Amino acid sequence: MEMSRIEVIDDVMCGILKKKTSFERLEIAFGLWRSARIQLFNYLQSQHPDWDEETIQQEIVRRMSHGTA
Repeated sequence: MEMSRIEVIDDVMCGILKKKTSFERLEIAFGLWRSARIQLFNYLQSQHPDWDEETIQQEIVRRMSHGTA
């Protein structure tokens, strides 16, 4: 994975996000995190049908914490 690539927020999106309250921005971030977690769960479940839910959850934690957990 190339870590030197930097994503830049579009000026229009930046303006929209600036108008949001801190709580609204946190809600958006949590929604994105939750969505990624659900997608990863479904992906792992399809790739490893022999894994139980606990094993899948452990792998999700490992991947989403970049191996720090």
